[in-house]
Amino acid sequence: MKILAVSGHSGGHIFPALGFLDALKDRNKDIGTLLVLPKKNAAGLAESRKHKMNFISISNFRPGPGAIPAVFNFFRGSIESLSILIKFKPDAVVGFGSIASVPMVFIAHLFKIKTMIHEQNVVPGRATRFLAGFTDKVAVSFEGTRQYLKRNEDKVVFTGNPLRPGLARIDKNKALDFFGFKSGRFTILVMGGSQSSRAVNAGFLSATAGIPDKTGLQVIHLCGNKDREFLENGYRELKVDFRLFEFLQQMEYAYSACDLAVSRAGATAIAEMIHFALPAILIPYPLAYGHQKANAGILEEMGSAIVIEENRLGSGELGGRIGDLIHNQPELERMRSSYARFPGHDARVLLIEAALN
Repeated sequence: MKILAVSGHSGGHIFPALGFLDALKDRNKDIGTLLVLPKKNAAGLAESRKHKMNFISISNFRPGPGAIPAVFNFFRGSIESLSILIKFKPDAVVGFGSIASVPMVFIAHLFKIKTMIHEQNVVPGRATRFLAGFTDKVAVSFEGTRQYLKRNEDKVVFTGNPLRPGLARIDKNKALDFFGFKSGRFTILVMGGSQSSRAVNAGFLSATAGIPDKTGLQVIHLCGNKDREFLENGYRELKVDFRLFEFLQQMEYAYSACDLAVSRAGATAIAEMIHFALPAILIPYPLAYGHQKANAGILEEMGSAIVIEENRLGSGELGGRIGDLIHNQPELERMRSSYARFPGHDARVLLIEAALN
């Protein structure tokens, strides 16, 4: 059997695709797998020795002059998708969102190849909405997504969001040692998404400056490649123990070490926080059709997270919330325990069953 997965360039699309393909290989090493990505791929996100990889020339549509090359790339990527399908001859094609999935899944449907698309967010993106009518199944990460796909509700199957490979809980002291941190200090993990966020980076640094006692604080910060120097200087000036990473492959250590996450509300981050039962302060990306606000609302409603809108980062609210939680262990434990209300399941297994049956 051969399975093809196609994904956009962000970690929110790539990590679930890798989780799905890795689980396939774990189940049966003889299954042929292929991961197809846009040529403009996020560096380091798709590192995998288990799967063949192909790239297609496709890019997101942007208003203005950038729309013309995007249209050209779409048709070019469609031809490349057709060529890949002819050469690989998959038994099933699974799309993990973004415009990169559209030509591959649509052409596979025309060829009567089994197709499925996986939606990571609560509110489905344009690719999912379009492809829902041309796929055999639509796998969703949240039950609430069904209400947005009523025209194709009979195809919707709940699977959850597959986690990236290797995300297992680790003893906290061992995780702290990985970063050279001391036990007994309050550890915060800061994540601005796979593309990073200047608003989150600068907002967190400003919030940290407003915390009266910073001596017991230590920070793991995924900063991207643009703000490293700015953050290094800021943390040193504040005399806060910190570790900066443009990208961290061993995220299981970061999740296991920290007491609190301050993060964007991308679908992958939400799934991983649920897995690690991690108290969080979420700062949803304000654009992208409100996907992240809806994602964050799931954790806020369950009592697992506090949501702060990006336009309030300069209000002092973030620093105040962090300061309150540092000295309120019972509230942190309550936030952790609220994750028990989420259904326990292995999304990779459910997604495999949906794809193969």
